[in-house]
Amino acid sequence: MALKYEKLIPRFLGYVKQNTRSDEYSDTIPSTERQTVFLKKLADELNEIGLKDVKIRKVDSYLTAELPSNLDHDVPVLGLISHIDTADFNSENIQPQIVENYDGKSIIKLDAAGKYVLDPVVFPSLKNYEGQTLITTNGETLLGSDDKSGVSEIITTMEYLISHPEIKHGKIKIGLGPDEEIGTGAKNFDVKDFGADFAYTVDGGPVGQLEYETFSAAGLKVHITGKDVHPSGAKGIMVNSMLIASEFQSMLPADEVPEKTEGREGFFLLCDEQGTIDHTDMSYIIRDFERDGLEARKNKVTEIVKKLNDKYGADTVKIDMGDQYYNMYEIMKDHMEVVHIAEKAMKNLGIEPDEAPVRGGTDGSTISFMGLPTPNLFAGGENMHGRFEYVSEQAMEKAVDVILEIIKLNSENKWLFVKSS
Repeated sequence: MALKYEKLIPRFLGYVKQNTRSDEYSDTIPSTERQTVFLKKLADELNEIGLKDVKIRKVDSYLTAELPSNLDHDVPVLGLISHIDTADFNSENIQPQIVENYDGKSIIKLDAAGKYVLDPVVFPSLKNYEGQTLITTNGETLLGSDDKSGVSEIITTMEYLISHPEIKHGKIKIGLGPDEEIGTGAKNFDVKDFGADFAYTVDGGPVGQLEYETFSAAGLKVHITGKDVHPSGAKGIMVNSMLIASEFQSMLPADEVPEKTEGREGFFLLCDEQGTIDHTDMSYIIRDFERDGLEARKNKVTEIVKKLNDKYGADTVKIDMGDQYYNMYEIMKDHMEVVHIAEKAMKNLGIEPDEAPVRGGTDGSTISFMGLPTPNLFAGGENMHGRFEYVSEQAMEKAVDVILEIIKLNSENKWLFVKSS
């Protein structure tokens, strides 16, 4: 089935083949040079399309651009934001696979040998895509739909508006940024320079997702120092940092992990561990919807550190722990008109909004606290951050439809209205 946005899928397939993985251990902005390379390519593309004021800002490395208004009256300036980096999973040599007219029930072999499969029994979401065309991985990498789907959809929307000048729209600002996956991409975002009155990140999952409540989040690095001596004379002297790391993990609540929680339940997630007898480093993310809950989890960590240092000696365990972002609902509750226009847009297109709290975060969490209300729209992806990631071509098309409908409503001054029924 031909899609109405001719360049949407070819654009996406080209983007995902370019490695833009971020690196949480880097102290540069962006965290990897490959992101800068990709942003420069996108800047060239935006200039070719015909956007104005295209620039990569030094303050945050966001690529920003503007589509001037073609109205004869003022309306609020709309911002559209997505991120170009991918998550901490193999992103080298990505080879997207196309599954046309999926029947909604068959197992999809990602690799020729069938070592990795998409099985509707394991991934029930597949049942929602009967008759649609899916884009999957080959089982060896992630796909990068998070968030190159959003990048593709925003740029395709801009190109569509430029080629259809009969469609009326106000001024639109777009921002394509790095390092969202490591929680640092929006820390230096310049709201004043961006110049929007309201914005959306296009960084959500399946069709209908409209998110304005996120986790509050903290990052944790644990550094454990041991003492390595020859095992022949180790009694009473050796201190095995890897065993202390295991002890640290065992002192966290065993059931408060992502695989055992849902809904509004928070968690601790051990993301990475590298160790020897002499030294072990651990990396965690800490999540809770309530600010008090996040503080309680951080306090739990400091209690564990004290107990271990009392047991093994001062400074055996050191931590670096800091907040990453907060639940955007703290801001959005006073700006629900931004949510309502997205609700209206989706309902106009026959899409029922799914407004469940997102068990994660977006750059919009940080940007909202900077004074620019920025909820999150769906981009279409499923099973993000791993080899089982996939996206429907038709879902991506609907994302563009919704963005265009929001633009239309804004141009008609239907921005401040009572909650849609």
